[in-house]
Amino acid sequence: MKIALVHDYLIDYGGAEQVLLSLHKIYPKAPIYTLIVDKKGMGKFWKKFAKAKIITSFFDDLPCASKLISPLRFLIPVIWKIFALEEYDLIITSASWAVTKGFDKKRGAKEICYLHTPPRYLYGYDTSRKWKEKWFAKLVEFYALIVNHFMRLYDFKMAQKVDYFIANSKNVGKRIEKFYRRDYQVIYPPVEVEEIINSQVQPQKGDYFLTGGRFVASKNFDLIIKACLKAGVNLKIFGSGIEEENLKKLAKGKVEFLGRISEDKLIASYKGAKAFILAQKDEDFGMTSVEAQAAGCPVIAYRGGGYLESIIEGKTGIFFDELKVDSLTPTLKEFNQNEFNKNDLIENAKRFSKERFMREIKSFVNSKIK
Repeated sequence: MKIALVHDYLIDYGGAEQVLLSLHKIYPKAPIYTLIVDKKGMGKFWKKFAKAKIITSFFDDLPCASKLISPLRFLIPVIWKIFALEEYDLIITSASWAVTKGFDKKRGAKEICYLHTPPRYLYGYDTSRKWKEKWFAKLVEFYALIVNHFMRLYDFKMAQKVDYFIANSKNVGKRIEKFYRRDYQVIYPPVEVEEIINSQVQPQKGDYFLTGGRFVASKNFDLIIKACLKAGVNLKIFGSGIEEENLKKLAKGKVEFLGRISEDKLIASYKGAKAFILAQKDEDFGMTSVEAQAAGCPVIAYRGGGYLESIIEGKTGIFFDELKVDSLTPTLKEFNQNEFNKNDLIENAKRFSKERFMREIKSFVNSKIK
């Protein structure tokens, strides 16, 4: 059986790319089709795909392709159409931003879409940038109103061509029902749980809270920084992204920015932290929540989205109810790390292991492809 994997783009390494990597390990001979590749943006994580056969679109040849793909999103239907996937018996798509689904295929072939989320920019969810704060906001809003209307129609049409949907959470599954009117099965994404649990790395010393990930507006790192400053607690933040400069200005030198750190240093940071803080509205799933728990670190999260599926309130973490500084600040002041049992945290994290993901994906594919 000839299998192809299709992924939005490879411009940095996050949860969606971890899913793709696990799919690649299950089907190592399957080529990976993607819009663009940014090896610099992927950093040291690019080596994880060193043995994969990766096929990019013509858009990848353009200068600054990773910066142009968002404003030129109306080209996405044309770009995907050029890829000839009719030779494959099974197409597995890893889809979110780029409407990576609904491909033409030969008779009898099947498409399974692993959906991280319907494109957030099409359905009113928070996105990577806060355009409303820019001087050209009205122009962007007018442009998006026109382009996104047609992209929504295209997204719905492509969703109807998918044979089977897999949602990365119940939260995203509800979006599949709402926006696509389709059924789905939940298979939680793969987290390096066993690697974290078995790591012999020693905890980072210090009295601090931790947060991190992609520095994009939707993660609300600005709210976390403001709350930590107001509460008078120490904060460390790992990662990088388009909001990095703004966040550093906001922190005024009172927050430690770790940058893109190694896996060992990340584990050490989780192990040493009092708690890991998350504040995204309508988070699709939230893999860093599970990573923290696997390291024995309790989680403080906004009460909503995928966090409700990965955190057991009072046992592996606590929630704050409003995305406001005054809601998170007292939570930080009153937080007591000693109320949480490390074994409870680790046992909960095991539900989301990479091995479990690969086993469930294989079972799903075998049940659908005769």
